[in-house]
Amino acid sequence: MMGRGTGDGGRGQTRWRWRLAQAACVAVVLVPAALIVVDLLRDALGANPIEEITHRTGDWTIRLLIGTLAVTPLRRLTGWNPVVRFRRTLGLLAFTYASLHFLTYAVLDQGLFLQGDVLGYLGEDIAKRPYITVGFTAFVLLVPLALTSTKGWIRRLGTRWTALHRLAYVAAALGVLHYLWLVKGDQVTPVWYGVALVLVLAPRVGWNRRGARAVASVPRGAVGPVVPAEFLSKAARSVETR
Repeated sequence: MMGRGTGDGGRGQTRWRWRLAQAACVAVVLVPAALIVVDLLRDALGANPIEEITHRTGDWTIRLLIGTLAVTPLRRLTGWNPVVRFRRTLGLLAFTYASLHFLTYAVLDQGLFLQGDVLGYLGEDIAKRPYITVGFTAFVLLVPLALTSTKGWIRRLGTRWTALHRLAYVAAALGVLHYLWLVKGDQVTPVWYGVALVLVLAPRVGWNRRGARAVASVPRGAVGPVVPAEFLSKAARSVETR
């Protein structure tokens, strides 16, 4: 009995440590958003506050998307498995900044809710300007990923969940392209984001090729189908997958 109690207590302490670590991660990542509010109140956002807010929220969206996609390569290259616990948190924080980025454009820049046919104008603007088109597409792709990031949705979607969440790769690439097309002068920052994204995605290509070769080398009929219950059990224990 004492051994079981000690084990339960140790697991409880571990869970609380991870919860505190996750809370600390959220607090740190939200500091840039808090600084935007502080600078806004201090009138320290420069001559064009809306543009400054748009750039800051966009920068952090891309950084967090790349950080989210870097979790799996970091885990596989270092063997540090606990890092996977931060993947879902980083992904939801990336979506938070993406939402702030879009709302800054739609509400503050385009005057959503303040004008008559602003939705029509907004749709026209998105369709007319390519950099806004790809940026809006990236945001739309992130919406289902955020909505299906829970254990319940993993169980409902099964193997389709993993396929759906591969859209994060597309969203990150479109985000970098959006930034690259947006800037008119110095393009160093979006280029560096693109390089970082390539470095994060490159290991996955090699792993996928090795996996495909391994599957191809197995004689037909030697391996039965994957048991769905086993997949769902593993997926539910690691809701942050991909």
